[in-house]
Amino acid sequence: MDAFTRFTNQTQGRDRLFRATQYTCMLLRYLLEPKAGKENVVMKLKKLESSVSTGRKWFRLGNVVHAIQATQQSIHATALVPRVCLTLANVNRVIYFVCDTVLWVRSVGLATHVNKEKWRKWAARHYCCSLLLSLARDLYEISLQMERAARDPPEGATAPPQGPPGSSVADEEPEWLQAFLLLLFRSLRRHPPLLLDTVKNFCDILNPLDQLGIYRSNPGVIGLGGLVSSLAGIVIVACPQLKLKPQ
Repeated sequence: MDAFTRFTNQTQGRDRLFRATQYTCMLLRYLLEPKAGKENVVMKLKKLESSVSTGRKWFRLGNVVHAIQATQQSIHATALVPRVCLTLANVNRVIYFVCDTVLWVRSVGLATHVNKEKWRKWAARHYCCSLLLSLARDLYEISLQMERAARDPPEGATAPPQGPPGSSVADEEPEWLQAFLLLLFRSLRRHPPLLLDTVKNFCDILNPLDQLGIYRSNPGVIGLGGLVSSLAGIVIVACPQLKLKPQ
């Protein structure tokens, strides 16, 4: 079992590399399309993007196994919120991979009767649900980290200066926002796995939101988000200690 787990982890690493290449091609294609004389380069990038996307389908088995294992692990999480969010998120991921496999079978001509648009929407819907649940877990963890950071002020910190008597509420609002952002920065800096997981999930959700018509983006934004998410995923796979683990 350990050997197979290491194999799926290596498969995930290859998938992240392929994914980073795919979204890099999408981003470069978006940036080069408006420029004259770049038609050949754009066409080559489009073909490479399509080839890489097709190649990623072969890594789905490892991803499905990893999602099932993650579901089994999340059920045993101690805290209620992470346990519920992660379990439901991983279940939705498994369904998403099943839908994606059906779409792949349809694309290679093994099941031409499959309704491509219907299964594509199902895949996007379950992928979006999985990411929303993962982000809910991230927000919960961020709130806990901010509470801890608030109880443990940095060394050398001094009390904020008091405004003059009669100062308006409008003058206090920027100070409140600045204090909140500073506390958020301190919390994420102390917990790199939480930062990586939040960035990865936030960047990933742009694609399904666009597919479902909830929030329209362009290929440049989706390509950039996918690239950042893929790089974060590569770091997590390469350094397992940076993976956000259930508590």
